[in-house]
Amino acid sequence: MLKPPIPENESGRLAALNSYQILDTLPEQGFDEITLIASEICQTPISLVSLIDNDRQWFKSNKGLEVTETPKELAFCAHAIIEPDKVMIVKDAFSDERFADNPLVTGNPKVIFYTGVPLINPDGYALGTLCVIDHKARELNNTQIIALKALANQVVAQLELKKKVTELNATKRELEQSNEYLEKFAVMAAHDIRNPLTNILLTSQVLRDRFKDKLDEKGNKFLDIINGSAHKLISLLEKMLDYSKSSKVLMQNKEEAEVLQLLHEVIKLVNVPPAFTINMPSRPMKITTSIIAFDQIMINLLNNAIRYNNKAEGVIKIDFSADNWFYTFNVTDNGIGISPGNYKKIFEPMTTLGTKDRFDKDGSGIGLSTVKGLVEALGGTITVNSVIDEFTTFTFTLKR
Repeated sequence: MLKPPIPENESGRLAALNSYQILDTLPEQGFDEITLIASEICQTPISLVSLIDNDRQWFKSNKGLEVTETPKELAFCAHAIIEPDKVMIVKDAFSDERFADNPLVTGNPKVIFYTGVPLINPDGYALGTLCVIDHKARELNNTQIIALKALANQVVAQLELKKKVTELNATKRELEQSNEYLEKFAVMAAHDIRNPLTNILLTSQVLRDRFKDKLDEKGNKFLDIINGSAHKLISLLEKMLDYSKSSKVLMQNKEEAEVLQLLHEVIKLVNVPPAFTINMPSRPMKITTSIIAFDQIMINLLNNAIRYNNKAEGVIKIDFSADNWFYTFNVTDNGIGISPGNYKKIFEPMTTLGTKDRFDKDGSGIGLSTVKGLVEALGGTITVNSVIDEFTTFTFTLKR
């Protein structure tokens, strides 16, 4: 008996096999059906899905065999994977010097005839074989060999599918843990933000009550602005907390509102420098959408239009329209522009272009990825078009 040689890529091959997390798992119908079909097509009493580990061959499916593994040094399949591009056929093991005195041949299960098709994964590693075994010398016809190759491909496809499902489940668990952490962080941050906002609101109300008669019209107007902005920010905070728990909130909590009124409220929350002009159409248009999401989208886009503008006089233009399916908004500025090669990059989370804004500050890489997430959660899309040092236009749609 000749021991099987060790493949040249053995370390990589074993790493590939272990990546499937398949060894020592319970029987599965999908693999058992493949070995059943292989036995029927080839008319053999035994058919195996054999995986070659470091020192053993382990059977994921073992039609006609009671054991689940054998030592690697006795495994026909360990020889088969040495030439992964070939089907290994042993018509009569007693006539083959590699196996003539092999205990699996001379004793049970009496492996006299063997044909094994290597299981090659997409990276080219031979993980094991799909093999058929008989207790007597014989051979397969060409049709049977072709069918066996096809079934081997199905074994690999099943392994790949299981691997993808395992990876997806792991990613899902990571996301769930991350979302749980973010939700806790959002609650803590909201608590920390709500307290000073409430103090601002209460202070403005006290000032209004005590000094209403002592302040002129302009002073009272400023207090009204502070009061209104504090109310607005607290409302935004509560709605953002709801959204942090589930993006479905955006679709469930839609409201009808007038676009111009919404935009005027948003502009109050944005620090617009005196040298900037924001132009909007005067025509009215009502939309039904998540107001909290719309506010966040516009706040981010307007802040970017202001921050990344190197002109002495900044100009921002907002256009909007609607058809039977979508609301469409365009936000155009005359700022520094974005090169076409960065159109996709700017929407990636935590990604910045390394450009300082007009206040000599770096970006966070959060704003535009947040905008994209909100737009897509509302069934829309967002795109950008720009010419360096001339203009940038963000176009987004919201599903009606």
